Amino acid sequence: MDAVALRFYVHQPRRHGKDLLYEWLLATAKRLGIHGGSAFFATAGYGRHGVIHEQRFFELPEALPVMVEFIVSAGEADQLVEAVRAEKIHAFCTRTPTQVVQLDGA
Repeated sequence: MDAVALRFYVHQPRRHGKDLLYEWLLATAKRLGIHGGSAFFATAGYGRHGVIHEQRFFELPEALPVMVEFIVSAGEADQLVEAVRAEKIHAFCTRTPTQVVQLDGA
């Protein structure tokens, strides 16, 4: 099945209203009827400003990136992107054609 990998990149402590932005994205996708999504926390990363952030054992956590990913139809991707735009959220995302292969274990 052809699908779209829609990935949003946000900083872990970033909020939209009272919710963490990555949690808001997951809740909004669920409300739109999207069947699943996942948030992946980075251990290190840097953005457009070139500052490297990394998680260290004995220090307070940095504002690390979180990737929120959805494998959806093109229409579902459009709906979710439009929901983010409607909230006037400044965000970065990628949209990549992908193919879903379901293995049955047999």
